[in-house]
Amino acid sequence: MSAIDKNRRRLLQAGALGAAGAAAVPVAGWASALQSRRSASVAAAVAEGAPIRLDLNESAFGPSPRVETAIREACGQIPRYVGADQTLALQRQIAALEGVEPEQVILGEVLEALGQRLAMIAGDAEFVYSVPGYTALVDAAGPFMSQAIEVPLNDRLENDLPALLAAISDRTTAVFVVNPHNPSGTVSERGAFDAFVRTAARETLVIVDEAYLDYLDDAAARSAVRWLRAGHDVMVFRTLGKIHALAGLQIGYALAPLDLALGLQKHGVIGAAHAQNQLSIAAASASLADPAHIADVRARTLVERSKYVRLLEQLKLRYAEPAGNFVFFDSGHPHAEVAGALLAKGIKVAREFPRYQTWIRITVGTPEQSEIALRVVREVLESR
Repeated sequence: MSAIDKNRRRLLQAGALGAAGAAAVPVAGWASALQSRRSASVAAAVAEGAPIRLDLNESAFGPSPRVETAIREACGQIPRYVGADQTLALQRQIAALEGVEPEQVILGEVLEALGQRLAMIAGDAEFVYSVPGYTALVDAAGPFMSQAIEVPLNDRLENDLPALLAAISDRTTAVFVVNPHNPSGTVSERGAFDAFVRTAARETLVIVDEAYLDYLDDAAARSAVRWLRAGHDVMVFRTLGKIHALAGLQIGYALAPLDLALGLQKHGVIGAAHAQNQLSIAAASASLADPAHIADVRARTLVERSKYVRLLEQLKLRYAEPAGNFVFFDSGHPHAEVAGALLAKGIKVAREFPRYQTWIRITVGTPEQSEIALRVVREVLESR
């Protein structure tokens, strides 16, 4: 029996895994009013001494205008629990977008629950993942996990795909990769990543977090969901907290092989209707039905991100090639020193990441935020 068969049998022991199509909303007036409010908000915050938060990779450009309408309409349902018919409708909407079956869609920000569940079932779970990185899944699995295999990034600050493959053993429960990566922002070359996914999936479950993939024009052509559709042992996670700007509503979804998805959802363990809320369901459906807004945010983010790249090149500082809505660069000085100086001037950046003690991750903001942040970054770095 192969390693993947052994792992899958452990994961699937019986019981052990004990608004699309809406009419377009006119946005010209809404966008203009929103832009005016944001400009005033940034100016007021700076005047009051509140920092501009560029630390958590939240979208600077807000959700689709359809979301506001959907939430307003959903307010009348707040006294009601979310019903199975509502979650099924959203699953069907997502399935149509992703080219999978509705039963393969697991609703929610499920990485933590997934990590815990896989580790508990496997018993002697072993996860392989890149460091530094987004470790929600691995951290949640920690109390139930025998070992976490950390694989450093390569010289280009990308997932080191050959090293990740080499780290897989017959005890590996899953290999977890974030692509584009966080905190570096790099995206793996498409051909190499496809080969990695196919090869790794012959040995174990491959979980790919694609939180930032929609910031790329060719997201659909890069997504690992293609290999899930082809029958490989692949699970893809997407959050609507980044480019969709629904971070405050905590909604996302995972796409999994049918047997694994059904096992994880058995008895309402993960993705059940009672774990959702009315506003998140309504907002997710509305946002997913507005690809034009996502394309607009992608384009506007690229414009602002390019300003940071130009500044870093002018300052002759090393940076990771960005593919998301943030930039990761080597300031040449201790993180605490630079981040503290930036905060003193009103700019809050991300925490320090192990192994990269002089590197700074800063989220791309609005044009108004960028104007201030770029000036402050230049002042702080040139003063050193």
